[in-house]
Amino acid sequence: MIVECSSEGEIQLTEPFDFRRFKLVLKGGASAESRAWQGITFVDDRNALVPIQLVPTLNGCPDDESWERAFAEMVAKAREHGWIEAETNAIRAHVERQP
Repeated sequence: MIVECSSEGEIQLTEPFDFRRFKLVLKGGASAESRAWQGITFVDDRNALVPIQLVPTLNGCPDDESWERAFAEMVAKAREHGWIEAETNAIRAHVERQP
């Protein structure tokens, strides 16, 4: 599952059925410093915290109960591994940059 942020400020969900990976991709000239990304907090250059409640609202998210169940399971597993920031209810995502 990929949360994509463009340099124009658009955010969308791609590969929504890949529940084994979760990452944030900054496309083009998008940067952590240039925008407020709907509650996304950058921990450092390689990691960000994405609000759990943001993901199902993004363009590209399936309107499907089975997806919602699988997403909840992914979040539960992330919690078990310590990848959920309890204070902000956000999931840790690896940050990648693409041209």
